[in-house]
Amino acid sequence: MTLEQLRIFVAVAEREHVTQAAKELNLTQSATSAAVSALEARYATKLFDRIGRRIVLTQAGKLFLVEAKSVLARAAAAEKVLADLAGLERGSLRIGASQTAGNYWLPEIIHRYQSLFPGISIALKIGNTETVAADVEDGVADLGFIEGEIDNPVLSVTPVADDDMVLVVAPNNPLAKQPLRALSQIAQARWVVREAGSGTRAILEADVAKLGIDPKSLDIALELPSNEAVRGAVVAGSGITILSRLVVAAPLKAKTLVALDVPLPARKFFALRHKERYFTRAERTFIDVATGKQSSRAPGAILG
Repeated sequence: MTLEQLRIFVAVAEREHVTQAAKELNLTQSATSAAVSALEARYATKLFDRIGRRIVLTQAGKLFLVEAKSVLARAAAAEKVLADLAGLERGSLRIGASQTAGNYWLPEIIHRYQSLFPGISIALKIGNTETVAADVEDGVADLGFIEGEIDNPVLSVTPVADDDMVLVVAPNNPLAKQPLRALSQIAQARWVVREAGSGTRAILEADVAKLGIDPKSLDIALELPSNEAVRGAVVAGSGITILSRLVVAAPLKAKTLVALDVPLPARKFFALRHKERYFTRAERTFIDVATGKQSSRAPGAILG
């Protein structure tokens, strides 16, 4: 059994599709199928059931997937230790980020980091707060950046930046046409929100509660899976919402959205890492860049 066979098995198992896994791994479909077949033949164990054009994990395959991912995570950790010995001249970072952080805040951080350390390659995966935390816990991501607070004993959670929140409406919304006289006007409005499990949804509910409004009482017109979809629906007049100022900066400038004069507390962006995994110099320095502790130093200058 080789690490390459394990990587192929995990890719096929996660996608339940040989062709998609082969494309992701930059392998031929025949090579991918052969690697899985070799594992099944070597250990006389069926890992997948072929049902029509689909493949699904057998019970043995499900059990093996957990162990295979664990072995690959340990191999990646060992690889990181060796890469650390080369300083910051080469290496890689796998970063998970929730949508606001990943789409609007991190790109500039990544650009600054790679201008300092061009030998470090970065792969960014965007999800919601829950999926990012799970990826860091499972070793799929080295670092995570989220905008929602979590409580996970195996993860280190460090605040790295502030993010202003604003309540926005379309210009033709009645709330935009006259001064807000009472918070009850907000409570009675129709809302467009992110999905449960996202940091933005959690912050919206917390902010609404601080205004004295029960989040469960909100009249939710739409629940959407991305900030961009929520923003677009509000621009179209579907309701009101609370979003990061980073997300709505352009439509506010273009006057296709209006920010209501409702004071909201700033939220935090948080960095996540696994407490028990090796904390590499590349990871430490990325967080230094994100927090502004290392913004213009020469490559190799490490902060303690």
